[in-house]
Amino acid sequence: MTEGARFTRVTEDFTCAQCGAVVVGDGYTNHCPSCLWSLHVDVHPGDRAADCGALMAPVGVDQRAGEWRIMHECTACGYRKVNRVADADDGEVLRALAAKPLLD
Repeated sequence: MTEGARFTRVTEDFTCAQCGAVVVGDGYTNHCPSCLWSLHVDVHPGDRAADCGALMAPVGVDQRAGEWRIMHECTACGYRKVNRVADADDGEVLRALAAKPLLD
């Protein structure tokens, strides 16, 4: 199944498990806009069906079809997922992440 094939919009506010920022979700929010970290909670976007639940580190930024994306890697199981860059994301943190090479 391709990414995004089963999207469930879930509007949730959360406190970032990495930096403690309070994040107001919009139904598409999948990472902290302050530090860019995420949680491994979904099998398909929004379903909250993943058993892992560990932190997902932002490990790189790339661009595909004119859209900037953040690559996240689970700190427990190594699962990787790309997420769209959001308007609210911290520009300085994004630029610092973009300066690092994206490892395969």
